[in-house]
Amino acid sequence: MEKYKISYTPREVPLIKTKFRKIGTKIPVPKSLSIFEDLEKYEARSMHGQLPIVWDRAEEFQVFDKYGNCWIDFTSTIFLANSGHANPCVASAIKEAVDKKLLHTYTFANEYRVKFLKKLIEMIPRYLEKAFLMSSGTEATECALKLMRMYGQTINPKKNKVISFLGNMHGRTMGAEMLKGDPNGSSWIGYKDPSICHLNFPYPWNPREFNKEMEELKKKEKFDAEEICGFIIEAYQGWGAVFYPKEYIRELCAFAKEHKALVAFDEIQGGFGRTGKLFVYQHYDVEPDLVCLGKAISGSLPLSAVVGKSEILDLPEIGSMSSTHSANPLCCAAGLANLEEIEKNKLVEESARKGEILHYLLNKIKEKFPSHISHILGKGLLAAIITTNPKTHQPDGLIASKVCERAMQKGLLLVHTGRESIKIGPPLTIKDEALVEGIGVIEDCFREVIKE
Repeated sequence: MEKYKISYTPREVPLIKTKFRKIGTKIPVPKSLSIFEDLEKYEARSMHGQLPIVWDRAEEFQVFDKYGNCWIDFTSTIFLANSGHANPCVASAIKEAVDKKLLHTYTFANEYRVKFLKKLIEMIPRYLEKAFLMSSGTEATECALKLMRMYGQTINPKKNKVISFLGNMHGRTMGAEMLKGDPNGSSWIGYKDPSICHLNFPYPWNPREFNKEMEELKKKEKFDAEEICGFIIEAYQGWGAVFYPKEYIRELCAFAKEHKALVAFDEIQGGFGRTGKLFVYQHYDVEPDLVCLGKAISGSLPLSAVVGKSEILDLPEIGSMSSTHSANPLCCAAGLANLEEIEKNKLVEESARKGEILHYLLNKIKEKFPSHISHILGKGLLAAIITTNPKTHQPDGLIASKVCERAMQKGLLLVHTGRESIKIGPPLTIKDEALVEGIGVIEDCFREVIKE
């Protein structure tokens, strides 16, 4: 697939001034280039690759630079700002904790921690009884991996097989990389954990049956079902907002229950209302044993969690599983205010309602460009446009990248994946009018890029 490199050369673009967007300079802004040059000089390149704008502030569903430009944000900083950028209640809670001069407590108790935990457990389904707090999503998936194996060992020392899916994104630490099953991405590890096995993802363009796939995997990897301690499932395939067929997940959960294996859902990208339900797994009508949470759990500061049944969360001995920044008081203060805002403003319901607008209008765009758009995927205020080459009928990352770049020039930020998808996920607080305006920009960009 041809790779497209986003240009860092300032370009004259049409001036934009609407109710929600403003572009009044060349893009990228010439005065911003020194910032990118310093990043190139001092920072490892693995952190680079986003669209070349320099954020100065972000409020609700808009992003501003210091040069007078303003974008509608369809990224939520990659699905974190569900309750809106710089939510006033979240910002106020952080300021209160800072003014109190309580910035860190290690794992010593603090009131913010217990209030946040109480709110979290009261808010989520009742069969998820306890939580373990951490700082990042990849820590959460590592924790789930550890808990599944500890659980398996309570039944049989050989019960340590973990099953995940090819293409799922679980993070970038060692265990998380192994769970992804990407030989290129995990080659640095130097070996493959023989107790982690991978199923093929059941894409809508390549459907699969769970029970048949499971039998083939057992034969290929030469293991027995009783050796499986758990399954870990990215709640939807991240790069393209691809959901599993409901029956596939239900068969997986039935298989896991029959063979006394746990089911863990990675909800780092999808949790807290993004898809029109509190959690993505609720679309599948199942009850997992563990759920990995992050990103939108605080709507701002680094915070993640694994929630699940008490008997599983309490497997590690006292003091044996903690982290330096676990339950940081600032993060817990932000998290508490964020959860209260999600409930008070009915953002889960709003995501479902606005999601109908989003998907209706995106499918209208697909109808206009059927040779270049093969699928509109996702649910709620999560969507992905899957692009295809009209001549070869193969995935086309080139047009997706060009549309993302053109949208940036017009005052709209999209998630640039670098492959044949454009991901969309505005803050759940976005106004209907701004949502519709942003989708109109996407249509304009497709029309212009295709014409060129």
